[in-house]
Amino acid sequence: MEKTDKFIAEMASAAWGLPLLILLIGGGLYLIIRIRFLPFRYLGHAIAVLRGKYDDKNDLGEITHFQALTTALSATVGMGNIAGVAVAIAIGGPGAVFWMWVSAVIGMSTKFFTATLSILYRGKDSEGVVQGGPMYFITEGLGKKWLPMAIVFSVAGLIGALPVFNVNQLTQAINDILLKPAGVYEGFKTDLIIGVILSGITAIVILGGLERISKTASKLVPAMVLLYFGLVVFILVTNIDVIPKYLGLIFTDAFSANFYKGDAFLGGIVGGIILLGIRRGAFSNEAGIGTAPMAHGAAKTNEPIREGLVAMLGPAIDTLIICTLTALAILVTGVWQSSDANGVSLTASAFEESMPLFGKYGLLACIAIFSISSLFSYSYYGSKCMAFLFGAKNKGIYNYFYILSILIGATTSLSMMINLIDTFFALMAIPTMTATILLAPKVITAAKIYFEKLKQHNIAAKKDF
Repeated sequence: MEKTDKFIAEMASAAWGLPLLILLIGGGLYLIIRIRFLPFRYLGHAIAVLRGKYDDKNDLGEITHFQALTTALSATVGMGNIAGVAVAIAIGGPGAVFWMWVSAVIGMSTKFFTATLSILYRGKDSEGVVQGGPMYFITEGLGKKWLPMAIVFSVAGLIGALPVFNVNQLTQAINDILLKPAGVYEGFKTDLIIGVILSGITAIVILGGLERISKTASKLVPAMVLLYFGLVVFILVTNIDVIPKYLGLIFTDAFSANFYKGDAFLGGIVGGIILLGIRRGAFSNEAGIGTAPMAHGAAKTNEPIREGLVAMLGPAIDTLIICTLTALAILVTGVWQSSDANGVSLTASAFEESMPLFGKYGLLACIAIFSISSLFSYSYYGSKCMAFLFGAKNKGIYNYFYILSILIGATTSLSMMINLIDTFFALMAIPTMTATILLAPKVITAAKIYFEKLKQHNIAAKKDF
């Protein structure tokens, strides 16, 4: 097991090298500059689209804009926000949070492009059902000669969509918060029992298909965000006097890396902290990885730009708001320096520090909802990759493989699971970002036409008023 752990860690390091960093961050910056920050000027319009103002029940697609965003968010607003941020701070200190922010702002632009492409170039599966996602915009937008790149994305997606990290951290939280203090933890046996229970819950929902997944997610996601937000705000209000100090430290430490404990990158520790922040940011909001476009590609709309605008809100909610709240909760309570814990256990320490009686139990409730909703959404991504590779009639087979992987996630180490997902996320990002950069001119043309039409519509509406 130790050798396997080491091998997977080496794979993750190799995958997240300089070429991928240039592709994700350099590519994202290129997209922002090419479109001249245009989508950022229409955040208000994006919220109006999300609220259903422009919905048309006759449009192509399976789910609403809101359901598409909550399905995507239920996969991203999860353990990446609670455990992923804690991992970043435990290894990199406060400065890692700054580079997560950088990845989120760039990621908003990337999400706009990838989600727009997922509607602009929808394809059909073997049963003739309209589908979206990187594998379809690669083959429909770039042509059949690019099929090998779509296959690489889909094969990597089969592993990248497995819920092993979420399950691993939920199991760790249940053990640390409930079972170990009660004296009933029995090692592997207990982990396996938790895995079996989670497999059963997941099977009930995911075998019901996308409609059940999206309906469940659209109810769970807003509730879990509000509960988590309330708990963290309580911690921040309790420690309000030190918030300015730590906000300042996030900025200064980003360029000094005084607390960084990881490997150097590009010959220095600042390079190491930048890479760590980008990796954890990508894990948190998945911008450029290609998972969210699969959910947005199923949205009921004939206006690709609208879906791009809705998708753009994802990294803002996910990383700029929720990850920042988690980071501040860990920093202001001081547990990042006083505790040896990592992952979800570090976040639990912060909650217990400020709310000794109920903090960790409130966090456990959030973690349970975050993780279980993520389990539902990721199965949809994996089954879409399966359908693309082996035909739509075989996509259901993936769900059984997926349910079995929950048992693996529950009974293995945190480092192995996070490195495994990091590796395959990297392999998904390469075809997604390559195709997005090549097809960027199509998105820019569509955006100019859409925003010009919107401007004319608004002028006409003012005249009528």
